[in-house]
Amino acid sequence: MSSNTLSAVLEKHIRRLCLNDFPCGHGSWRKTKDSTDGADTEGTDVLLDLLSCPHSPWRHDDDHESWSPQAPALRQLAVVTPESLHSDFVYNYFSTLRIVDKGVSVIDDGLLKFSKLQELVLSANKIYDVPAEKLPSTLKVLELRANQLRALNSLTNRPSPQLQYLGIGSNSLGSNEDVTHLTGRHWPQLICLDLSNCEFQSQEALLNALSTLPCLRTLVLEGNPLTLVPSYPGFTVDSLPQLSCLDASWISPKERHRFRGLAKMSDLIADWASATVSMGRMRGIPDPMMSVDENAPDFPVITYSYFVTYVFLSHQRPVNQKVNSESKLDSAATEDVSSDVELQSNENCERETSASETRDLVVYLEETRPDIAQESRHSTSKLPWSECMDFSDTQTFIVSDLQSFKKFLNQGFYLRIVEEKVLSWPAAAEDVPVAKPNKNVKEKKGGKGKESPVKSGSTKDKSKDKKKKSVPELVHDAPIRRILGSVHVPLQSLVKGGQKVDVLCDFGTLHTEPEVDATPTLEKTIKEDKKKEEKESKRIGGSSTGQKSTAASKGKGKGRKERELDVHIDDTASIRLEPVTVELIVELEKWQSASEAKKLSHYIS
Repeated sequence: MSSNTLSAVLEKHIRRLCLNDFPCGHGSWRKTKDSTDGADTEGTDVLLDLLSCPHSPWRHDDDHESWSPQAPALRQLAVVTPESLHSDFVYNYFSTLRIVDKGVSVIDDGLLKFSKLQELVLSANKIYDVPAEKLPSTLKVLELRANQLRALNSLTNRPSPQLQYLGIGSNSLGSNEDVTHLTGRHWPQLICLDLSNCEFQSQEALLNALSTLPCLRTLVLEGNPLTLVPSYPGFTVDSLPQLSCLDASWISPKERHRFRGLAKMSDLIADWASATVSMGRMRGIPDPMMSVDENAPDFPVITYSYFVTYVFLSHQRPVNQKVNSESKLDSAATEDVSSDVELQSNENCERETSASETRDLVVYLEETRPDIAQESRHSTSKLPWSECMDFSDTQTFIVSDLQSFKKFLNQGFYLRIVEEKVLSWPAAAEDVPVAKPNKNVKEKKGGKGKESPVKSGSTKDKSKDKKKKSVPELVHDAPIRRILGSVHVPLQSLVKGGQKVDVLCDFGTLHTEPEVDATPTLEKTIKEDKKKEEKESKRIGGSSTGQKSTAASKGKGKGRKERELDVHIDDTASIRLEPVTVELIVELEKWQSASEAKKLSHYIS
């Protein structure tokens, strides 16, 4: 007998009860009427105490007896009346068997020995097929959760007529054929049905089948793709008027009244989901201009802007009311593909992007069929730095591939903060005086001092003209982008029945590049000033007065620069960086009443 069969596991558990060994069963240790009193014999009361005494080596722990609540009572019976423990009696004594996570893959004929079995729990095993002819006809509870079931054909060949509870959740079930096996013809006495975490997608087809179950009162559909649609749970509540409990929640009369009439609006029921992603305020980004040297040249002009990007699932052919926004999204996603290449080439991006994140960034471009959901990249608007940047960005994504959407929500998605740095230079203009200063120098060397006043006057006029002129036109370099931070947003709660995820994403404390490079820049400036002063002293001729004044000026400059450096370092050290946070809301569209669904009917194609 193979060890992965159900009967083999059950026989092993029964043997571990030691029904024929001390202190159970017949033996020389048992005191009887005919036997003489001796030190090696014990009465029935003492033997029973050995089964229950906490310090007794013959007491079985609770985990050894969890496979059946009848196991402890059977051991006691083996002490009191050991003569009754023949094989048929033992098998018929069990009414409940719980074999959980024992690697069982086959349900064989050995289970039929338990002719009075009413409850069978086989969760978390490797069962792929449940032949109904090998199940006792007395079964009322059958739990097959988290196995490897892919079809219900064999289970409904000869179903138990007394079955009241059927748990087949967390299996690969959900085909149209599976729906046809969940009817009152197969399960006339079924009261509770657990279909949670399966792959049922068609809400209308499933509810049409379940409505034929005359005794159904409790239904669990949580975790199925169909629960992501706007019409759930209202359509389910109104389609099954006899239902009392849905997804572990009692259905109140008020709730049933709100959804009254929704079952008749079958033309409104569509198997698609709508999710809205809202990006709010971002705080905590350090000021990139905080450590800029005051003596830095005017050009290039450096500007910083920030935006948030993420990948979300959407459908290539959206519902009518979302066509405009979706087309904008597709164009934005196309633009961001090139920018994403720039980000990936950046060393910071390579350090911060993990392998798990890379999997979420895949955009399925191999097939462009309209019935395939694709991951679309969306980026918020770019905002200049401020202590609080409010993106106020809202995007609605329509998905008709519910199975892919469920998988996407279970994985979650990543938010990334991107910094864009742009260097701007003055454009080359015709009115910029380039050659005139050289001409003035030549004229001074030639001794034409009379023209100097005119030149000085023209210089003043030019300075006035410069003031009148507008800011010179700037030429912008290609933007330099880098990912400042990335955070994962879990969305499993939306699959488990939640409607809204409202979270403050914490990216931790960030350090910008200018802040790191500020101190070396100041030190470099000090060294350059020292070199200039040394050259100036040599040119003067090395007079004692000049040397003293130069040395004094050098000392003053050095002291001044060092003091400025010390003040700057102290100011930087005194700043307490706050963690970067971004407000995020992801919400599934759900109809709250039949009247609301009717108002939205013109949106449905």
